[in-house]
Amino acid sequence: MSVDRLIVEFDKGLRTLFSEAHSVRSYPDAGLADAPLDEAEKKHAAALMRVNHTGEICAQALYQGQALTARDLQVQQRLQQAAQEETEHLAWTAHRVHELGGHLSVLNPLWYSGSLAMGALAGLLGDKWNLGFLAETERQVGHHLQSHLEKLPVQDGKSRAIVTQMAVDEAAHASMAAELGGAELPQPVRVAMQLNGKLMTNTVYYV
Repeated sequence: MSVDRLIVEFDKGLRTLFSEAHSVRSYPDAGLADAPLDEAEKKHAAALMRVNHTGEICAQALYQGQALTARDLQVQQRLQQAAQEETEHLAWTAHRVHELGGHLSVLNPLWYSGSLAMGALAGLLGDKWNLGFLAETERQVGHHLQSHLEKLPVQDGKSRAIVTQMAVDEAAHASMAAELGGAELPQPVRVAMQLNGKLMTNTVYYV
């Protein structure tokens, strides 16, 4: 791998963590009015959206690591395309967290670094395992987002619109990875991924 590419990828990481993300598509909650929420509901919704934002930080790092070590050019291109949609998710969730009066997680650099390493390792194992890891990640993220739709205040239409569109996109990414030849991961690996996801969500909800 060239030094130039490493510099480019390092710059991507800095921008993911410390720059404001932008969305090409319209925000899913555009045009929706803010529903009245009491302070407890606002705090809860902001915490859930903070978790979703950190999840997108992790997704960016995973895609970046996987693209770095993927062998097939088509796989690299599709990973980069999906990463762009995840960048939009970053913009949507960050904006909503701030609208609700919340803050982004101070642990994002830690989660980013760990996810980047996991993505690079998945890519080194070969494209079928790389894609299988991606498909399983997106399936688990989809379940996580569905659980948030159940936990968000019913009247919080803005947050729910964002989470709903994110779930649609994640399902498409999982299907893309499977169609490109992603392998089914062993059960112990899937369980380990679930446990890591629970650790992240339970921590970031508060920090």
